Amino acid sequence: MIISKWPAAAVCGLVATLAVGLFPPAAAAADEPTGKPAPKVDLVLDVSGSMRTRDIDGQSRMTAAKQAFNEVLDAVPREVELGIRTLGADYPGKDTKVGCKDTKQLYPVGPLDRTEAKTAVATLAPTGWTPIGPALLGAADDLEGDDDATRRIVLITDGEDTCAPLDPCEVAREIAAKGIHLTIDTLGLVPDDKTRRQLTCIAEATGGTFTSVQHTDELSRRVTQLVDRAADPVVTPVATEGAARCADAPRITPGLYSDREKFSEHRWYRVDVLPGQELRASVSVGADRAVNRDYGVLLRAVTVHGREIVRGSEAGDGRTDVISSGLRYPKPPVEDEDEVKPAAETVCLQVSNAFSAPASVKTTPGLPVELTVDLVDSPDEPSDLAAFGLGRGWWLLGTLALTGLVAGLLWGWLSRLRLVWRSN
Repeated sequence: MIISKWPAAAVCGLVATLAVGLFPPAAAAADEPTGKPAPKVDLVLDVSGSMRTRDIDGQSRMTAAKQAFNEVLDAVPREVELGIRTLGADYPGKDTKVGCKDTKQLYPVGPLDRTEAKTAVATLAPTGWTPIGPALLGAADDLEGDDDATRRIVLITDGEDTCAPLDPCEVAREIAAKGIHLTIDTLGLVPDDKTRRQLTCIAEATGGTFTSVQHTDELSRRVTQLVDRAADPVVTPVATEGAARCADAPRITPGLYSDREKFSEHRWYRVDVLPGQELRASVSVGADRAVNRDYGVLLRAVTVHGREIVRGSEAGDGRTDVISSGLRYPKPPVEDEDEVKPAAETVCLQVSNAFSAPASVKTTPGLPVELTVDLVDSPDEPSDLAAFGLGRGWWLLGTLALTGLVAGLLWGWLSRLRLVWRSN
């Protein structure tokens, strides 16, 4: 009996082991929480009386905002908890004390019911004041909860705060000082200079961004980007300081960097690029004050000996908030890496701006600069001319010269044959 029971017990044990090994983990994985708190976003919409103004694509600012909100709500990632807060939506009177308390939570921050949120937005009509400071305090309360969650306020307004002395810029600084990792992004609908300055100050206080909006699709696209950014946070820029020449430049690695650059200044940074890697760099220079209408930005990749490898530039004429440019430099791999250890090439990145300002505008501190650097695998056969070190085009010039020489010899030979033929 004992002999006959052992095989049966072994079989039962094997089946039990397989059952424990295969099924419970799957069930546990299904029930196991991710441990990562859901990102939270509160959209704060200005519903003050000035939103009746019809200057966005032939329609009122309120109509444009509603249309953009419908598109944004359709595109909100499933994992994002989103809410909507209004300012100036209810009180049409002239009592400052009442008008400056006119902010409420239109849709609570949480899992999104798109139909319910759209219905709530559809009921809004331009009404009252512009209490931006109180609205930001309310939005910060809306987003209270897990300190590890990504939290973002997106403020959409067409004017500056009308509820002094509560300065919304100071409110933003107080929110930042709490260390709750809450970012405020601001969007100005056809903003004037005062509104632009105030919204820029609010955004910069918490590491957010300011965007000037002139069209409905711009509003929809930008708000969607900011909501997506909450779901997939970007790297916080690392403060750095470029040098006046390449030899003194800081050596930077892939990442996001912030700096300040004086008007018409050149700043240098160094990046090491290995064979088989492609350097990708982009730079944005912000116009955080009034500037003259002609401007430009240049990003160059240069060797340590001063020979230009490749460049990217952009220029404009008119009012702008930011101008960007970028470049790519693929470095071909070493043919036999076993015998020769690949050596990195130091590439000097030069950032230059062609901004100027009216005499009445302060030029200090410098303009905000954001530099992005990345190193990826280079294509097997780089097609970019810079990959072959053309620099300013000497190889191309040589190729053209050789082609011209061959063409000239061929033409001379044909001309001689023709002369001989005529003589005979």
